[in-house]
Amino acid sequence: MLLSFVLLRETYAYAILERKAKNLRKETGNTALRSALDTGRSTKEIFALAIIRPSKMLIFSPIVFLLSLYMFIVYGYLYLIFTAMPGLFEHNYGFTTSQVGLSYLGIGTGSALGLLVAGAASDRIVESLRKKHGGVFKPEFRLPLMVIAGTLVPVGLFWFGWTAKTHQHWILPIVGTSLLGFGMTLAFMAISTYLVDAFEVFAASAVAASTVLRSLGGAVLPLAGGQMFATLGLGWGGSLLAFIALAMVPVPIIFFRYGERIREKNLFGVQF
Repeated sequence: MLLSFVLLRETYAYAILERKAKNLRKETGNTALRSALDTGRSTKEIFALAIIRPSKMLIFSPIVFLLSLYMFIVYGYLYLIFTAMPGLFEHNYGFTTSQVGLSYLGIGTGSALGLLVAGAASDRIVESLRKKHGGVFKPEFRLPLMVIAGTLVPVGLFWFGWTAKTHQHWILPIVGTSLLGFGMTLAFMAISTYLVDAFEVFAASAVAASTVLRSLGGAVLPLAGGQMFATLGLGWGGSLLAFIALAMVPVPIIFFRYGERIREKNLFGVQF
């Protein structure tokens, strides 16, 4: 994060224009010069808006709400599985504490592979779809990766739950967690790039809304994990999580087909 401040260049149009306008004011002495995107708000008003706008988008934008809800679920599942793994591998497989720590490499490996695949495939998918649509770009072209992720997450949960329940070889539940990590990373990358492309000037607010809800999922869902697995067992507990994830699979498909129409219509007539 610290290196990004030093090595990455500014890409936000508002900030770039404001910086140029500030330099021009210094060079010309004309204090009336303002960028085309300057709203005239004070720092206090801008700060308040930065807090309010993500909340408004989360409440009034179906796209932001449903995609953030998906990340709430998937991110929460990740941490819920984290809490289940020590008991599973210590009691079912006789792992030591250090060996339990190594079992998390499955999720880490899956997440790293997901990052590599998303980085390599995302722009290629977009370019392929752009050619099919006469060279026209649509933010919805970012969503096919999320459809793949929507399949991998429940598969990973079913795999993890039932291989652990039936005491299969210890590597099999870890493979299930790697599928979960792979799917979660694909979903995260697809949702983040889609929100940035779809909301443009308000991209930071859309991503902030998603980040807040996602983080709540990571904090809240693990609290119920122990009781759920104790009541349902690993097999049906994992299956319950997988069925909920399966219910979210149509979301990227719907937005891929109708997302542009939803964005243009502004269902609630709210100005962000």
